[in-house]
Amino acid sequence: MKKLLMATALTACGATAVLADGHAPQVKLGVSLGFTGPLESLAPPMAEGAELAMKEATDSGILLDAATVISIRADSTCIDAAAATAAVERIVTSDRVDGIVGGMCSGETTATLQNVAMPNGIVMVSPSATSPALSTLEDNGLFFRTSPSDARQGVVMTDIIMGRGFKEVAVTYTNNDYGKGLADSFQAAFEAAGGTVTLNASHEDGKADYSAEVGALASAGGEVLVVAGYVDQGGSGVVQAALDSGAFDTFVFPDGMVSQALEDNFGADIDGSFGQNPASAGEGRDAFVAMAKAAGFDGTSAFAAESYDAAALIMLAMQAANSKDPAVYKDRIMDVANAPGEKILPGDLAIGLEILKAGGEIDYVGATSVELVGAGESAGNYREIEFEGGKLKVVGYR
Repeated sequence: MKKLLMATALTACGATAVLADGHAPQVKLGVSLGFTGPLESLAPPMAEGAELAMKEATDSGILLDAATVISIRADSTCIDAAAATAAVERIVTSDRVDGIVGGMCSGETTATLQNVAMPNGIVMVSPSATSPALSTLEDNGLFFRTSPSDARQGVVMTDIIMGRGFKEVAVTYTNNDYGKGLADSFQAAFEAAGGTVTLNASHEDGKADYSAEVGALASAGGEVLVVAGYVDQGGSGVVQAALDSGAFDTFVFPDGMVSQALEDNFGADIDGSFGQNPASAGEGRDAFVAMAKAAGFDGTSAFAAESYDAAALIMLAMQAANSKDPAVYKDRIMDVANAPGEKILPGDLAIGLEILKAGGEIDYVGATSVELVGAGESAGNYREIEFEGGKLKVVGYR
């Protein structure tokens, strides 16, 4: 199955993967993720998660009278707004996608939403853009996300840190919408809970040496260092510099840092460190992880489950509206995501599509216990992780 999903080679501009054939009409879904850039290690399982849902819907033969769902990938780079805009412009105007799973990082998501999706009336469901600013951004009812806002992550991270007995922390964040939004949300929550942030300072990605940044953080003090960065870029650079200098040996890792790459890069050197990323426990997650394993990819990778849910929500909303026109189905996304209705888990898309075809109601639970609130974003659940023996371990859910 993995070979089927990945059959077309990924280029700098993206790739098109035809997931099934023999049906008509076609539904085209864009998958706009940072296949290159500071989170490139997370992008492949995210794309495969979305494409797993697309294949499931295609194989059902029920979506919009046996439509074939085609995935069209675009490389947003995660941090280059101009490159992301060009890539998404291509899949919207040339490939004529009917909806987009993406973007991946908050800044480029904002840029592509405002510059491409809104002018063209295209629905975007992001699995991983978490900036609090996206909650209040004008979006013409076109933007949704299956990951929670970092306003909530700041509170959850505070609870985890305080629960481990730490009252004084230093914070470094990648200098963009995601990093600053999370760092500010965390500082407000941590100080409101009685904690002290000794220094809240940005770092730039792409540097060869982070000793100056680590020196300033060490001088300010702190029992642990919160690294609100990107695992394939400056975040890991800061961690390495801190370990090399002995400035910090215990780190707190928010979602942009939680990856297999931490194990690969640091092993036991970061034992005792901990953090969190969006995820939910339960039957839905278990089902998705098993489906991903059978398809040949890691369903536990950060935001892979959210990507499956993002694609599923778009297709279920299309079925509920009996239309692949974003102007029509955008109004049904909240309906299929929330109660009342039959609960739908990963592997149950055919059931959900059949119920909607008959005019019934569903409550899409999915892989991440989906519940959309407010401006069409996830209410938010997180898994707590820690490092022991050089391995990432899940220790609970919040």
